[in-house]
Amino acid sequence: MAFMHLHHHLPSPSLSFSRPSPPLCRSSSRFSPPSSPLPSQKYTDFSHRLLHLPQKSLSFVLSGALALGITLSGVGFADAKVGVNKPELLPKEFTSVIDVAGFLSDGQEIRLKQEIADIEKDTGYKLRVLAQNYPVTPGLAIKDFWQVDDRTIVFVADPTFGNILNFNVGATVDLDIPRSFWSRLAGKYGNIFYWKEKGEDSSIESAVMAISSCLREPVGANNCSEIK
Repeated sequence: MAFMHLHHHLPSPSLSFSRPSPPLCRSSSRFSPPSSPLPSQKYTDFSHRLLHLPQKSLSFVLSGALALGITLSGVGFADAKVGVNKPELLPKEFTSVIDVAGFLSDGQEIRLKQEIADIEKDTGYKLRVLAQNYPVTPGLAIKDFWQVDDRTIVFVADPTFGNILNFNVGATVDLDIPRSFWSRLAGKYGNIFYWKEKGEDSSIESAVMAISSCLREPVGANNCSEIK
């Protein structure tokens, strides 16, 4: 599966979920965290560079990101040198939402799982959510647990490097959804000011609903042009 990367902010060794894909992975060859807390412009520049990374670098990044979780949109997964693989942190039974960070209440998890089930039923896309605080994460183990493929979107919520929203998307998703959507989504609901004020849970729920809205739009020149 190709992980695109993304964008805005979607990091060690190579972690690639499946077959090589368009540069999307998480980040760039090795980035360093933003030097100042408010670098909206820097995030944008980073995202632009990320989208133009060679495939090998992207895989490296993604793998690193996976170490963090998988990121595509997250800017800040810097210097994740060693991929994390902790299957012991995975739940015993399948679930589309894994919250090892404790950001979500039981009720929020139930609502998100239902929304994700509806998305898959209605669109065929598989959204998976991992909430973590690196390095406490199952990391690479989620690939097999979730059977990540070309129609999978792995959304990793991790505030470690500033922007909390990070995404890894499969090749089919990458073809149907504009890459700019992920960076704009991270910019709106993932920035540090938003989640510090509203809470990590609010960022996660808002992002899932925005993704749901986007995936239900007809594929075309202007799909997902608004973050709802």
